[in-house]
Amino acid sequence: MSHHDGMMSNFIQAACIREEAMARRTINLPDSVDALVKEISGQDESYSATVSRLILEGARTIRGKRRPSYTGTGEGPEDLGRLAETYLRRLAKSR
Repeated sequence: MSHHDGMMSNFIQAACIREEAMARRTINLPDSVDALVKEISGQDESYSATVSRLILEGARTIRGKRRPSYTGTGEGPEDLGRLAETYLRRLAKSR
């Protein structure tokens, strides 16, 4: 088996194909936090993936749910969300 056929080579190639952008950071964790990360990590989940997941879950808990960026301002008919296509079709026919 050449060095090109190894598992890490396959992983790196797969990550490059998916074109996921990832920031690479070095952080210092107390031993107690390190032990917690190792305890909580999912099966077949990398240490970095566990840390990322825990940060996201913690941030969502603190920040709460955010409204989607596409939420309307409240202007227009109350049923606009359900009947948007109908309204757009009428507008297109009227022009």
